Amino acid sequence: MADCAPEITATKAQGRLSGVGPVAVIDIGSNSVRLVVYERLTRSPSVFFNEKVLCGLGRSVAETGLLDDDSVNQALAAMRRFRILCKQIKVRQLEVIATAAAREAKNGAEFLQKVRETLGCDVEVLTGRQEAHRSALAVISGFHHADGIMGDMGGGSLEFVDVKGNNIGSGITLPLGGLRLQIDAHDEVSEATKLAKQRLAEATLLAQGGGRTFYAVGGTWRAIGRLYMHHINYPLLVMHDFRVASADMIAFCDEVMNAKSDDLDGIKFVSRARRPLLPYGALLLAETLKQTGAREVAFSAIGVREGHLHQMLDAAEQSRDPLISASEELAILRARSPEHAKELCSWSETVFDVLGLDETADEARLRVAACLLSDIGWRAHPDYRGEQSLNIVAHAAFVGIDHPGRAYLALSNFYRHSGSGTDELSPKLKTLAGERLDLRAQALALTIRVAMLVSAGMPGVMDRIGLLKRDDKLVLILPADLQDLIGQRLCNRVRQLAKIGSLDYAVEVA
Repeated sequence: MADCAPEITATKAQGRLSGVGPVAVIDIGSNSVRLVVYERLTRSPSVFFNEKVLCGLGRSVAETGLLDDDSVNQALAAMRRFRILCKQIKVRQLEVIATAAAREAKNGAEFLQKVRETLGCDVEVLTGRQEAHRSALAVISGFHHADGIMGDMGGGSLEFVDVKGNNIGSGITLPLGGLRLQIDAHDEVSEATKLAKQRLAEATLLAQGGGRTFYAVGGTWRAIGRLYMHHINYPLLVMHDFRVASADMIAFCDEVMNAKSDDLDGIKFVSRARRPLLPYGALLLAETLKQTGAREVAFSAIGVREGHLHQMLDAAEQSRDPLISASEELAILRARSPEHAKELCSWSETVFDVLGLDETADEARLRVAACLLSDIGWRAHPDYRGEQSLNIVAHAAFVGIDHPGRAYLALSNFYRHSGSGTDELSPKLKTLAGERLDLRAQALALTIRVAMLVSAGMPGVMDRIGLLKRDDKLVLILPADLQDLIGQRLCNRVRQLAKIGSLDYAVEVA
């Protein structure tokens, strides 16, 4: 019997997007040296490769004014490794930035020259204000309608900037990195408390944060946020835009400061090298929240590296919505037809209007993203498409979306495959979305379930399918050449959709 399967000749992975890339950033910080390679330069960059080495470059700067030899040797060894990795990945553009330790050390220039020789490219040494500005760029690019004070705690310094929408205020930098505070306080938390209060008193702009959001940037603060997630058994272990009321976080920071790190829930998810800095990070976070009077803290999964990339984009790309951009890319990579996914965006708007489901601008934006993501699970086994799609969407590296919105995207995709009457889903995710978003997730899922039966996920059909409300009925109208699509299964799905608007239903031919 002849083999009729076509030969696969592609040599490049089809699970990657074309474009200018890969692009890499090496971030030489006071505590860690990190290489992050991004698939391409875009509004919502996807991480292709990520590696961190905790060198502690800033460990001796506060005491001696010098980078110590062991730390320098570790960092240079990491650079040699990073150079080879970038070559293997075929990085087209390498950006190298250095922060507090390298700019403050007396032998920093000598170290940076060795870095340049090792990597064969220039190193940009950021001033404190530049570092603050790029971290703020990450916040305004990664949070939808950001409004509050951004704080970026590194190993050697702590930067603050006021952010609102696309506006970035003037930034300040303080000698309050976690590693630096630990050293200055001689590893005594009580002494660190005095130093933190004294130095934070200089940050007068913190007074502008009252009643607003505090955006926490930096690895140690993210580690504290992750510990809090485990502490409360949070249902969604995604760090970006995880929000906690200030009073609750201050209380938890007190626990972190007074407990042995090994006794904390979730400590296994924090690297051993970072654990000694947890009490100092907790101290700085608690004191900052007290000083600002912020309503809540929102943790950021991105920082100065992503801010650096954002400034490299042209104005048109910067203005794009990162959530919609990422959803479009995932549709291109995984959906049967990205064009059909786009058609669902406009058709679902009509359905919601007919059903009387009002939407805010932010809810409409979420619906568009959910439509783009609605068919990414089609390759999975039918019995597990809902579960797999939920996990992909719920834990995707999206920015520009809060956790209730993320739960809405995940739920709509789950319901689209598994139906809304299932008991398989943790009720905590529905609680996170809230009743209003959960209802709209169910309505959107039913809308897509109807659409799939008439389009088979292919483009060019949905704009021919009519939907209207006549008296107390939801009426689906098919053109004459598609009338044979009408059957019991389609009628059942239209009936389920009509129930959302407490309507009867009909399926007709034009």
